[in-house]
Parts: sequence; structure tokens; C-alpha cells
Amino acid sequence: MTGGGSGIGRATCERLLADGFTLAVLDIDGDTAKAAAGSGGVGLAVDVSEAEQVERAFATIVESFGRIDVLVNNAGVTGGAAATVCHETSVEDWDRVQAINSRGPFLCSRAALPVMIAQGGGHVITTASVAGQIVFPGRCAYTASKGAALMFAKSLAVDYAKAGIRSNAVCPGFVETPMTQWRLDVPELRSKVESNIPMGRVAQPDDIADAIALLASGRLGYMTGHALVVDGGWTSL
Repeated sequence: MTGGGSGIGRATCERLLADGFTLAVLDIDGDTAKAAAGSGGVGLAVDVSEAEQVERAFATIVESFGRIDVLVNNAGVTGGAAATVCHETSVEDWDRVQAINSRGPFLCSRAALPVMIAQGGGHVITTASVAGQIVFPGRCAYTASKGAALMFAKSLAVDYAKAGIRSNAVCPGFVETPMTQWRLDVPELRSKVESNIPMGRVAQPDDIADAIALLASGRLGYMTGHALVVDGGWTSL
């Protein structure tokens, strides 16, 4: 699990631990990664955009557990208010969003896939976004990165199915996490967001954790290359 220290990642770790999984958690904050991994797990401080850090982390995971059954590519950033429409977004903001949201899943999957191939199967689950399917106005970098993450997940599904490896994406709508508080803490902006959601509320991290846990359970064994939308009906309008 990447980005497991807070938000969707932390809620998912708690759910997976309750479901009996043994976890390896990567997060930019090593202390929160260790806490999220639980007493029998491994928590590591890793920037998922840095190839050497990712490779060392996965070597540690394989040394500790001998296998990787499920990889959850969850680490992500929105870019904050400064990553807005194209001509007002700095190159630095653009690059950081792409590095975490697109390069990160690539590096982590690249490290995990040889292990999955050798053991005869596995499942890669990538937290994308409905922003990978529809445009978030004023969020050029984020929308582009999540579109890339979604198509990356589909690409893995096609390329590795014969190796017994599945790949799916979870596509949340608006979720109340530390990354979105800058917007949701403004009453007018929150009201505008919620008015566009048929269920009338933004998602909580547990809502998305439920979807990831369902995929991780293996109960949907014939599903691969799928984008599981969890958005309260927002994109159905």
C-alpha cells in the first residue's frame, strides 16, 4: 500500500488489517507508515516518485514476506490551489503532480510485477479518480495525471493477464481527506461540490476503503481492466 499514512490510504490499511491482510505500507512519512502497517507489518518512508527509494523498499518487502499478492497504488497529490488552469500552472507544480500520481504507480508496479510473475499471480489496484474520466475545471495537472493512472491500470490488465495478474482502478469522486480540506473547509466551495452529488455529501475515506478492500478480497476474480467509480452518483448526472 502506497500513501498509507493518511486519508484514503490509512482507512484502507485499517480495513485490510481487519480483513486479515499483512501489510507493507509506504508513505512519505515513515512514522505514519509504521503505524498504519500494524504490529505484524512493515512501514517504510518512501517517495514513490524516486526510483531508487522504491526499489529499495520493494527489496525490503520481498525479504520480509517473500511475496506480494496485492499492490495498492494509492499515493497521490492534488497539486493544491496553485496547480490550476494550464497557463497559470508552474512547470514545478505540473511535474510534481505527474511524478506522484503517474510515475509513482509505474515505479511501484514495475518493482512488484516481477515478484507477481514469479509467484504465478497477483493484483494491482490503482487509486485513480473520476477526474481520469471527466475534466475537473481548473485542475489541469491533476486531471491529466489521473487520466494517465487510469489508462496505466488498464494497460497492466491487458499486458499481464496471461501471467495471472489482474489490474483494476478505483475512481473516487470528492473525498474528505487532508488533501481536499483546503477546498472543503470553505463553506461556499463545499456547498457547490455537494450540490453536484446526488447523494448530497462528499465521500469519507472509509467509503473508498470499502471499494479497495472488495477488489483486494479476490471475490471479483474475473474483473480486470475495470474502473470502479465510487462518487455518490456525481458522474451519472
